[in-house]
Amino acid sequence: MNEIYGIDIEKIFEAQGQNRWKIAQTTANERIQKLKKLRDAVVNHQEEFYDAVWQDFHKPRFEAWLSEIFPTIEEIDYNISHLKKWMRDKNASRVFFLPTSKSRLHYEPKGRVLIFAPWNYPFLLLVNPIISAIAAGNVIMAKPSHKTPHVSAFLLCLFKGLFPEDEIALVEGEGSEIGDKLLSLPFDHIFFTGSPKVGRHIAEMAAKNHASITLELGGKSPAVLLPGIKIKQHIKQIAWGKTLNGGQTCIAPDYALCPEDKVQEFAEAFAEEIKRMFGETEAMRHDCEDIVHIVDRHATERHAALIKDAIAKGATQVFGGVSDIENCYTPVTVLTNVTPDMEIMKSEIFGPILPIVAYKTLDEAVEFIQNRPKPLALYIFGKDKNDIDYVLDHTTSGSTCVNNAIVQIENLDVPFGGVGMSGTGNYHGFYGFKTFSHERNIMQQKYFDVVTFFHPPYGIIPGNWHCKIQKFAEKALRFLKSM
Repeated sequence: MNEIYGIDIEKIFEAQGQNRWKIAQTTANERIQKLKKLRDAVVNHQEEFYDAVWQDFHKPRFEAWLSEIFPTIEEIDYNISHLKKWMRDKNASRVFFLPTSKSRLHYEPKGRVLIFAPWNYPFLLLVNPIISAIAAGNVIMAKPSHKTPHVSAFLLCLFKGLFPEDEIALVEGEGSEIGDKLLSLPFDHIFFTGSPKVGRHIAEMAAKNHASITLELGGKSPAVLLPGIKIKQHIKQIAWGKTLNGGQTCIAPDYALCPEDKVQEFAEAFAEEIKRMFGETEAMRHDCEDIVHIVDRHATERHAALIKDAIAKGATQVFGGVSDIENCYTPVTVLTNVTPDMEIMKSEIFGPILPIVAYKTLDEAVEFIQNRPKPLALYIFGKDKNDIDYVLDHTTSGSTCVNNAIVQIENLDVPFGGVGMSGTGNYHGFYGFKTFSHERNIMQQKYFDVVTFFHPPYGIIPGNWHCKIQKFAEKALRFLKSM
């Protein structure tokens, strides 16, 4: 039985396999037309998306536009503007010992690609990889998240009206059954956004078919408050970054490392900013339409358990309220006296809870980061250049932003991706085109082939000429390296 949820996955896969070479031969202009068609559809149907994402987890219209529709349109426009240049072959330098040969770099489509999207930005994180895959000339199967069913249904309808199934097909379904069925097929590239745990499983399954992978994962992204920080100058950026999308952002500041003499000031300033943004009282914040709710009951229960565990182990809740499990609402919460043994410091929070970890010296804060898995993002707040450079030089992360949060992903001239446990590979702009392309080395022999002088049998080379040739080659290489 090949059908799952009424979808014959293998039939779609085979149809795309038959179509892949036709799609691979499309010109830049043809791919640009597809991107323009997608752009028009996004613009014309965005109101339907806003309704869908509100039903799924109470995401307000403006935030949905700011964090999903706007960056999607930006990505499309960037690809349209640069695609012709990206697709041109790049001539390589000639090799000293191959003077009559010419090499070039050619970007060709990887072929059949599979994209898994998460629920937290259910539109953006499905459509943006598709944009890059279209630009690179691939056929695509993509699975939206079952945790946002209204957005998933919207996406299926949107793409079905734009592209034939043997070019782009979206597949719905719950749980690992449909995911593992897709992963069992010999795709050429698999792109996954989600948790490190699931990412590990994706990598293991992809390895069976030797598929290349891109894993956009997550982790605990720290916000480092430098010793001389003026907290009031930076509190707006920290509070916004932490609460955007209800804290359900893979690059959200997960916890704060704060000088011990500034913890109380920081906690109070954060609380005041939350009141300014969402309401003076907890009752007002609970009913505020600008606060994104948690995606489901299970995640809300998990947040409540993390807060309870932290308090039981000595943390102080200096700001927050009581979780409303029924309505999937976690109050914006600030915890101080947080220690590494608490559950909240052992996994990504993915919610509007800010643990504050006090440090005595900047060395201690840096060591705290070094002793943990490499984060997807790292934030540094403060003005001292030496301190900023010290943190940058002694840590690593997928991306880093100084004196702001989240916005580092906005520049499409640089890649977005993780490192170590926070991800493998990257995308956005040219880097997305590159991710879904194979970089093919093409060398063409022209005119006389000097390499024939070095073919066997070697014994016919008179005297010790082979030794002289070898020494000449070594000297020539040393000379070239010294230039």
